[in-house]
Amino acid sequence: MRWPLIAASLVAAAAADPLAADRPAIDNAHVRVYRTTADALGSIEHGPGVIVSVEARDLGTAVWVDDAAAAGTMPLRGAVVVVQPRAKRPPSPPAGSKPGEAPFIGMSFTPLFDNDRVSVLRARMEVGAREGFHTHASDTIVVHLSGGEIEDTAEGKTVVNRWKRGDAEFEAFGSSHSARNVGGAVDVVLVALKP
Repeated sequence: MRWPLIAASLVAAAAADPLAADRPAIDNAHVRVYRTTADALGSIEHGPGVIVSVEARDLGTAVWVDDAAAAGTMPLRGAVVVVQPRAKRPPSPPAGSKPGEAPFIGMSFTPLFDNDRVSVLRARMEVGAREGFHTHASDTIVVHLSGGEIEDTAEGKTVVNRWKRGDAEFEAFGSSHSARNVGGAVDVVLVALKP
């Protein structure tokens, strides 16, 4: 069964609701994702995670911290997205591709860091870029740095998703789809959770 891509308009939610940092934008058995500011990290749940800057000054900078709620002394400022892995998924046989391994045209991937919990990459889809049909080998959180329009095809259905800077989506282990950039260049940070 394909899990749907779960999207959250994090920037709008935080601007409209000052308590948004207290509630995860994505919250499931595998991951918790917050949209907040670097100076308000104390309002999120304690635990390790990746902090991604969506602020122009540090856009796309990603760091691993052992306790995201206690990371108030980090050098990032302004708007951030926090990705906190939850319980590890039991290991399973390879059933798909890692970010950047699917057949693609007009896409680039730059590894940022890798540890025992996550692999983090910066990715770019140029205008007209295509990602061939693939199955996700891990739960992957996509943090949008630029926004854009991506046509997604899964289970015989095609939809155009419109993203804004700071939006996040959850692509589940075992889900399959293809994608095509139908707007301007799209920049993201990919956080692949390890089993």
